[in-house]
Amino acid sequence: MHRIPDPPAEVAPIAASLRSRAPELGIRMARRIRAEVTYYGSEGGVAFDELSASCQRNADLVFRHLAGDRGSDMTPALDTGRERARRGDPLADLLHAYRVGSEFLWTELAAEARVAEGITTDTFVALAAWWVCEGLAAAASDAYREETSELVLQRERERSAMVEALFTGMLTDRTTLWGAADMLGLPTGGPYLVVAAEVPAPGREALPGIEARLLAEQLRSAWRLLPDLQIGVVAVQQPGAEEAALRVLGRSPDSRVGVSPPYRALQDTPRALRLARVALAGVRGRPAGLARFDDSPAALLVASAPDEAARIARAVFEDVLELPATERDRLLETLECWFTAAGSTAGAAERLYCHRNTVRYRLHRLEELTGRSLRDPRAVADLAVALHALPLLSLEQR
Repeated sequence: MHRIPDPPAEVAPIAASLRSRAPELGIRMARRIRAEVTYYGSEGGVAFDELSASCQRNADLVFRHLAGDRGSDMTPALDTGRERARRGDPLADLLHAYRVGSEFLWTELAAEARVAEGITTDTFVALAAWWVCEGLAAAASDAYREETSELVLQRERERSAMVEALFTGMLTDRTTLWGAADMLGLPTGGPYLVVAAEVPAPGREALPGIEARLLAEQLRSAWRLLPDLQIGVVAVQQPGAEEAALRVLGRSPDSRVGVSPPYRALQDTPRALRLARVALAGVRGRPAGLARFDDSPAALLVASAPDEAARIARAVFEDVLELPATERDRLLETLECWFTAAGSTAGAAERLYCHRNTVRYRLHRLEELTGRSLRDPRAVADLAVALHALPLLSLEQR
């Protein structure tokens, strides 16, 4: 911490006299600060009794040190800095108050020194070089910054634990959920989205600065960094908020991101996280991409039993997955477009930019490989579930 140099010995008697007047000087210093520093100008900022008590302690410390007490320390200034940080008082106003107090004490000291015997010009020069109160300001400033840093870390630890509790389902009571929403800066009612983004390496964020970028769009969110994922819950209450959130998330071209469907109750966050993870599985294997969870019945079945769904996908598409990658992906893309087009060959051809006969050929090839006819509703249901579950298979399984 900051160390004040030794003052000229000749001023010790003057300082001792001024120290005896510390209570009176502290009150006058407090009045000066209150008159010149806006933040301290009323009881709403800092109570006058508290301000004058702090000024008295600092005046006593300054004159005790000038009087030759080498055992004096910065405790009053350190305590002031920590207390102001805990209260959230602005650091600039704290330092302004110390500058005003420093000027006041220097004026009192100089007035006494001018009429004292044995005080020469050299003494005044040495005294002027001594940092009358800046040592206190530096100590208070250092303590303020250290306390602020600790408070920020403490709040982040508490916030991170609350996000973890939200995602793991530990918060179920309505009052507790409301308290969590308040701490996390989230509204108490939805809709919300859960986002799961694959991290590039343990300890590195997949979406750096995402909370600030969402906030710039008036979207509040809370995030947690896991070894493999960065997960977050985003409030999307206002009209167009969901689309705005997806636009922001889509501006991370190097990330793989899964997004849950909207949901309304915070206690459903663990389920939404599972759905976001399923959506994320759909872009694994690609360099990057954003996928939203399809909340169709088939997708919900896959999400409710992902291990079983993966086995179904492997069983249904076993022969398809044995094909060379180019042919395999082409057939699966055709089937997906056929489903998207509600079973229309022409619609699938339009999406694939190819002739409808090409689509018919590929679909027929899929029927042969899977042993399931697209004219059989039960077989179509099997294929729909398997297609939704296919992202759950690892590249090696494929």
